Amino acid sequence: MAVDEDDAPTSKDYYFDSYAHFGIHEEMLKDEVRTVSYRRSIYENQHLFKGKVVLDVGCGTGILSMFAAKAGAKLVIGVDMSSIIDHAKVIVKDNGFEGKIVLLKGKMEEVVLPVEKVDIIISEWMGYCLLYESMLNTVLYARDRYLVPGGLIMPDTAIMYMAAIEDGDYKDEKIGFWDSVYGFNMSHIKKLALREPLVDTVDNKAVVTTSHPFRTIDLATVTVEDLTFSVPFRIVATRDDFIHAFICYFDIRFGACHKPVKFSTGPHAQYTHWKQTVFYLDDAITVKAGEVVEGTFSLGPNKKNNRDLDISISYTFEGELSKVEGIHHYKMS
Repeated sequence: MAVDEDDAPTSKDYYFDSYAHFGIHEEMLKDEVRTVSYRRSIYENQHLFKGKVVLDVGCGTGILSMFAAKAGAKLVIGVDMSSIIDHAKVIVKDNGFEGKIVLLKGKMEEVVLPVEKVDIIISEWMGYCLLYESMLNTVLYARDRYLVPGGLIMPDTAIMYMAAIEDGDYKDEKIGFWDSVYGFNMSHIKKLALREPLVDTVDNKAVVTTSHPFRTIDLATVTVEDLTFSVPFRIVATRDDFIHAFICYFDIRFGACHKPVKFSTGPHAQYTHWKQTVFYLDDAITVKAGEVVEGTFSLGPNKKNNRDLDISISYTFEGELSKVEGIHHYKMS
């Protein structure tokens, strides 16, 4: 199947169009933690896939579909709204899976599958801070509409964590920069910059507290309504230092496997393209080892664009050297 080079991606739909560009897929495929974890969960569990019908939600280049087909699936159906699927069809044919893998272009909620039900759903739905871009909603629709009772979702569990970091130098470089820009006061931008979480790689040496698992998502039972939440957190300082920001990361588990497969996106783990999400504070918190920061982490879709996230972090701290409380509102867009 030839793909017309004149059908170049445009920017009329940012979200779906962004996934039509090869660079994004290259980054994801080169993320070995991500891709190898999916491959292991499928190849090492061929007994789960043999003779089964598999649905790949947001199939992209078709890599997960091909993993499933090679593992013995009877039929694999890949669905993607992005025009990358036109190229995925060529890739599937070039690798000898034509007929065994069926690729459908369109929204999951609108396409018509060639089967009534599927045995397994596979999807790489995770975004920054786990839930940015709200692709999980689509996976849950597919689960409720197409998955047989007792069917499998891979991965099946996600756990969100929170910790705090010392990051004074970088905060000054990124946020303090706006106080004086070539002699002009641009502190108005500073206020806006503080509201925007930073997705970046955090050095594990910068982490100054314990990590708190504040939200566990079981894909077998979670609902769309559950993805808007306010939950408490409690982290403990592990050394005398300053807290300039909170961070969020997540772990992913493939629990249905004979030997469970899992990976972490935390600063203690091998690099992934999800990195960590950093939430800077207005003012630093001075902590001593053993002191506790408590608060509430609230998250939900933005009302104007449900693929964006509105996040609020409230906290209280009473230590020997400082006592503070505050609430910060952030928007991931």
